Amino acid sequence: MKKAAFHTLGCKVNAYETEAMRQLLEEAGYRIVPFEDAADVYIVNTCTVTNIADQKSRQMLHRARKRNPDALIVAAGCYAQIDQKGVQNDPAVDLVIGNNQKHRIVELLAQAENGAAEEQTFLEDVNAGRLPYEKLRMRRSGVHTRAFIKVQDGCDQFCSYCAIPYARGRVRSRSIEDTVGEIRALAQDGCREFVLTGIHLSSYGRQDAYNSDPTQGEPLLALIRAVHEVPGVERIRLGSLEPRIVTGGFADALAALPKVCPHFHLSLQSGCDATLQRMNRRYTTEEYLRACEKLRGSFSVPAITTDIIAGFPGETDDEFRQTLAFAEKVGFYEMHVFKYSRRRGTKADEMPAQVDEKCKNARSAKLLELSRKMSREFCRTWQGRRAEALLEEEIELPEGRYLAGYTKEYIRVALPADGGGVNRIVSGVLCGPLADGLYEIRPVC
Repeated sequence: MKKAAFHTLGCKVNAYETEAMRQLLEEAGYRIVPFEDAADVYIVNTCTVTNIADQKSRQMLHRARKRNPDALIVAAGCYAQIDQKGVQNDPAVDLVIGNNQKHRIVELLAQAENGAAEEQTFLEDVNAGRLPYEKLRMRRSGVHTRAFIKVQDGCDQFCSYCAIPYARGRVRSRSIEDTVGEIRALAQDGCREFVLTGIHLSSYGRQDAYNSDPTQGEPLLALIRAVHEVPGVERIRLGSLEPRIVTGGFADALAALPKVCPHFHLSLQSGCDATLQRMNRRYTTEEYLRACEKLRGSFSVPAITTDIIAGFPGETDDEFRQTLAFAEKVGFYEMHVFKYSRRRGTKADEMPAQVDEKCKNARSAKLLELSRKMSREFCRTWQGRRAEALLEEEIELPEGRYLAGYTKEYIRVALPADGGGVNRIVSGVLCGPLADGLYEIRPVC
């Protein structure tokens, strides 16, 4: 039995694709081992969202080669797709599998291992037109409590800083029937929470460029409603959304579905309109704030999280102050902060007034400090309120053994281990912190 090991970098879409490939290899007779162990095959599912992601992708490929010089080393995914010459000329890499080719993992490995392959690079031109949606699916959940479900691929936005449209291609979506079939099987396997994710989830079901059509959320709503009806599904979370999809009707429709978690990630990137325009983000801060207000009008104390880029080209001190002030005005639960990373081939890479690393570091630190402050404030608003938690794991605290999990708002909570085990939902009152980022929940009848 040959042994295979995986390492995943980047987003939840990558994590989903890795799990689907892992299960394909298991069904083909491979034994999956940790990446740190000796293996016959190492598959690195790469990421290219930043220069650091590129660097980490290369590091993991070389680490695999060092671990077993005789192993077959596979570079898969976005970095392999975007830096084709670099990865093809890398002596650490034996086989290159680009995006929309991962479903062929078993076939391509067999060809490479048997020496039957005429070439060792399998990269489809993802920018030649609209590709069919790649048929990958999970047969079972690895963790049994929560599963990330990929329902969409590609992006038509071409934000000026982003290379992902070039790595993933144009928008394409998975059918509702196929998605529901996978979720039904996973729910029967015991999984209770499902996170619908994609490269640009707001474009789900659309075949044209994302615009301000007020009905643009209808295809995604149709998918969510179908998942909501699947027996065994207890919770539905949504991946990152664009603010313009959040109309009053969209927010009210979500609120009418009790399984939908009031936890929404709305991409912001900057709280300054001039910076948003240079980024080619297709909304204003006023439109963004209106989307947040609509969610808060439809849900009671929802968690709203976001992404922000620090040090985008041309970002002045005043523009950064605007971003800080706007973020505080919105009152996020969490902010994921990224320092701007130049990506070859994007418009932002050629922009003047590139911000130096020292300034990016300082601005990033201020945003992270604000994020921690707002997280504490949000959790304080929930103390004394009744919440539901899906218990996921047993942990050790100084006070003893606890069961930990997340509320619908994605607040991490714990209660003393009671013998009841994990993968169950408990209802209780949210209390004070047990540790940094961990709050006590006291069950009530």
